[in-house]
Amino acid sequence: MSRIGKLPVAVPAGVEVKIGEDNLLTVKGPKGTLERKLSADMHIAMEDGQIVVTRPNDLKKNKALHGLTRTLIFNMIVGVTQGYEKTLEINGVGYRAAKSGKKLTLTLGYSHPVEMEDPEGIESIVEGTNKIIVKGIDKEKVGQFAAEIRTKRPPEPYKGKGIKYSDEYIRRKVGKTGKK
Repeated sequence: MSRIGKLPVAVPAGVEVKIGEDNLLTVKGPKGTLERKLSADMHIAMEDGQIVVTRPNDLKKNKALHGLTRTLIFNMIVGVTQGYEKTLEINGVGYRAAKSGKKLTLTLGYSHPVEMEDPEGIESIVEGTNKIIVKGIDKEKVGQFAAEIRTKRPPEPYKGKGIKYSDEYIRRKVGKTGKK
């Protein structure tokens, strides 16, 4: 039995969960509403304030989907109650970020400024000139947008310049040694 899949998902007060046909799950909470179509093979049921996910048989595909389905439901509930956020840091001389409206402007040493538009349901906040916080209720979208920002200038191992996650560790290299 899947250790994660068999755990019930507690539905906190103020959160409304609807399980539609073909496992269309709608979670409504204080921060917003999320909707997702989950695998039709899994059986999702509401039992006394908790969501229980069961699988029909022990096929390899169903075993894999069991824990995934439960985790997706859990992430939706956490998203509508607390929300998700990722923090990025910009390191490097002259590298900075600015925000105007829904447009994020990054100056990253290229000949032009890099402009990015906030996707729907995602908000990016610039603290100072070198810290970007990406917030939203959908964990997948928050992570994807943060990854897209990071790809504009990933951190390099020699000087550590670039955009990195705040909890990311960059393995540094020594570089060249001078002539003797």
